[in-house]
Amino acid sequence: MLRIGVVGTGGIFKWAHLPGWLACEEVEIVAFCDAFRASAEAAAKDFPHAKVYDDYRELIANPQIDIVGISTPNLYHSEIAIAALRAGKHVFCEKPDAVNPVEAQRMADAARESGKLLMAMRNNRFSEEAKFAKRIIEQGQMGEMYMGRCGWIRRRGIPGRGGWFTTKELSGGGPLIDLGVHMIDLAMWLAGNPKPVTVSGSTYRQFADRPDASGKVPEGTFDVEDLAAGFIRFDNGASLQIEFSWASNIEEEKKFLEWRGTEGGFSLVNDKLKLFTESGGVLIDQQPKFTAAPVPQHTANIRHFVDCVLGRERPIITPDQGVDMIKILSAIYESAELGREVRL
Repeated sequence: MLRIGVVGTGGIFKWAHLPGWLACEEVEIVAFCDAFRASAEAAAKDFPHAKVYDDYRELIANPQIDIVGISTPNLYHSEIAIAALRAGKHVFCEKPDAVNPVEAQRMADAARESGKLLMAMRNNRFSEEAKFAKRIIEQGQMGEMYMGRCGWIRRRGIPGRGGWFTTKELSGGGPLIDLGVHMIDLAMWLAGNPKPVTVSGSTYRQFADRPDASGKVPEGTFDVEDLAAGFIRFDNGASLQIEFSWASNIEEEKKFLEWRGTEGGFSLVNDKLKLFTESGGVLIDQQPKFTAAPVPQHTANIRHFVDCVLGRERPIITPDQGVDMIKILSAIYESAELGREVRL
């Protein structure tokens, strides 16, 4: 039995992490921690033997704990993860890995030095559509993947306006670091995790001071972008266009990813997969049908982490991939500020 202590008991823990841990019969939740102690106490009410903390250092010092699960605001991910790894705990962390490349690298170094498993949430890799696309790409059916696009664009969908999501010090950025992690990671994983070499980006903050439906301008901090776009070049010659927004004047919200290969291509739009190939001089469109009941993606990701801790699987999500991701995001922000391409 693996014993876990969780740090951060807010919304993402309640609807994504908690169901995942409860679905793993080898895991027992033995401690809850939140800077707002009342939140930790509320999370622990159905776990009568669990300890409650408001200081993560006390949780980490508990010798009973094997795993630390992190679902705090982004700023604290690296601080808590590094402390837990150095204390000999395995760590599962909500995305993004960290708010800057230095902290992401420190996390990766701590994992390597401790010999413990560090994994960040990358739940989109675990959809049936993504796993199928990965299989056919690895089988060579798409040929060489050379050009991609991905994004997640919302008409109106600013999370936690005035709270930590829109406060750069705590979040590290806006939709690029919030939504971009998901789709850029999925695009890179499907393409074999090529190394990024240059990025170019632009960011915009157009909706922060817009009044709400009542005519009032919302209070609180909003010092991050509400739209980011960019272009990434990889060491194998492939490239990826990106676009992420919390608010923009579009028809409807859309989450999308496509890759074009020498032998075929595919699109994944709002979780619907389509394949585009050619046979005998005829163009062919295909839409795979998945009949099995899907496992929730966050639960599948946590299940993979537990299996890796127990030695049943090899990690498909590694700290080095997290470092590359945070380097990309940081460089896009830098490019937007400087107005030129940035080399990683």
